[in-house]
Parts: sequence; structure tokens; C-alpha cells
Amino acid sequence: MTVDAHMHVGEFPLFDVRMDGPGLAATLARFDIDAGLVFCPENHLTRSAVEAVDAAYGLYWANPKMPGHLEEAEEYLGHPKFRGVKLHPLIDGYHPNDPIVHPLMELLVAKGLPALVHCGHPIFTLPWSIEELARSFPAATVVLGHMGHGNIVYINGAIDVAARNPNVYLETSGMPMHSKIKEGVERAGAHKVLYGSDAPFHDPSVEILKVRVSGLSDDLVERVLHTNSVEVFFGGVLPSSP
Repeated sequence: MTVDAHMHVGEFPLFDVRMDGPGLAATLARFDIDAGLVFCPENHLTRSAVEAVDAAYGLYWANPKMPGHLEEAEEYLGHPKFRGVKLHPLIDGYHPNDPIVHPLMELLVAKGLPALVHCGHPIFTLPWSIEELARSFPAATVVLGHMGHGNIVYINGAIDVAARNPNVYLETSGMPMHSKIKEGVERAGAHKVLYGSDAPFHDPSVEILKVRVSGLSDDLVERVLHTNSVEVFFGGVLPSSP
């Protein structure tokens, strides 16, 4: 059983990748994914995809610099298939702990929903910058997307941040070192590492294999691939398909 905590829909010409609703449905079926958390800067595309695909659930792409974002966030988070927010401070250009982010975090705390935050690139998405946000909102669940991405300094930093902050979790997509998945489990906690693929930017077969060859026991592989995301995004119970 697998839950994918990090998937995209939309067109991404810079990377020459794309995924629409039918492509998302095919990807979920091909890799036997029970639920995929999906997002896009164009939130209406996410909503269309999750309404069309039973196993797809949305994260609202929040840009705190945009007027009206909080009201829009409330609208989307009231949708039964939206399970949190995605923050990308690098693309949207703000510090993670800028006061403009705080009302959104207060909303998430009130709703008991997590924030998945892109992590691994200067200047705005280094793990220590996101840590400032997590410490400002200890009741919020903050997931470090890519757990530092491709730089070993940032990967180690992400694990450090998750290990010392009870409300910070790690998500595995695009992080190349399989051994660091095991280290994240050992140092941050067995419940704190979530599988993600970053599809269509990365192939789920590769991302799943990283977890399976990480050196974790079978029960911990199951936690990373499935159980932890069910707990973080669904409160421990994955909704039944209609």
C-alpha cells in the first residue's frame, strides 16, 4: 500500500513534463497508489483533477503575497478533498517565517491540517529558514518537501531540523540518497518520514525503490510508504473510495 505525498498536475515546459487528470489517474493505478496528494500553482486545475480522480486529494497552493489568498485558502480547505497547503517560498519569493505567512498558519492550526513546504534551495527554502516558521507555530504540522533535495548539507540540515522539532516531518521526493531515508527515520522518528514522488518530475518507480532499498525493516518501509502520510494528511484513516 502506498500514499504519495507529493504530486503535481499541470504543464511545466521548463522541465518538459506535464500531467493532466487522466495521466494522474493512470499513474496512481500503475503504481498501485491508494492516495496521491496533488497540487499546482493554478489551484483550479488541482480541484478539477481531484474531483475527477477518486484516489487524488489536493493541497492548496498558497501564495501569501497575493491579495485574498487567505479567503481563497478557506474556500479550498473547505472542500472535502483538500487536505492541507503547499508553500513554495522560493518560487513565490518570501521568507517562510514572514508575518504575511502567519494568518495562513493560524488557519491550518485551527483546521488541523498540514503545510508541505518546498525545502532545499537558497535563499528562501533552506531547512533552517523553514524551522523558524515551525518554531513560531509549534501546533502546526510542517512537512519538509524533498527533505533538503540534492545537497548533502541541506539534507543533513533537514534531518537535524526534523529531529529537534516535534512538529517537523520529512518527505522523500527527489532526495537522491536512499540511506538518508533510513537516517531520517532513525533520528527524527519512525512516524516522521513520508514517501513522495514529485511526479511527473520524478518517476514513482525510482522514488518507491529508494524507500525499499533504504535498509529499513519491512514494517518501517510500510510506515514511510503509507501509514505516515495517512496519519499526517487524513488523521489516521484513509477515506473510502465512492
